[in-house]
Amino acid sequence: MYSVEVRDRIMIGHSLPDPFFGPAQNMHGATFVVDVAFFRETLTRQNVVVDIGAALDVLNKTLKPLNYQNLDALPQFAGVLTTTEFLCKHIFNAMASAAKAGALGEDGNGLSRIRVTLHETDLARASFEGALA
Repeated sequence: MYSVEVRDRIMIGHSLPDPFFGPAQNMHGATFVVDVAFFRETLTRQNVVVDIGAALDVLNKTLKPLNYQNLDALPQFAGVLTTTEFLCKHIFNAMASAAKAGALGEDGNGLSRIRVTLHETDLARASFEGALA
């Protein structure tokens, strides 16, 4: 299995209003380093997994609506605990939709999987990986 990974970052504010989260129940900020890995069984005719420039562009466009936002105030997240794991799946869904819609060019059609990893710190990260049907 071949893979290519691209990276960007976002700064967000949010709260996790559930006793499970202790002090993180209160409003706090986070800076996430976001890695997205693209997987395919065979390389394209250009011997790549995906166009890295296109992948970076799609990732940037996916993250832009979240960057410098209070996630608690965004309607699409009303009543949702916007944990790191949840955000991984949210970003995965957007990246998978973009791939299927052709935003990654022809290379996106042959992708088999995508993995999204959010690094909270150098000590903690979460991921979501899924197949593209």
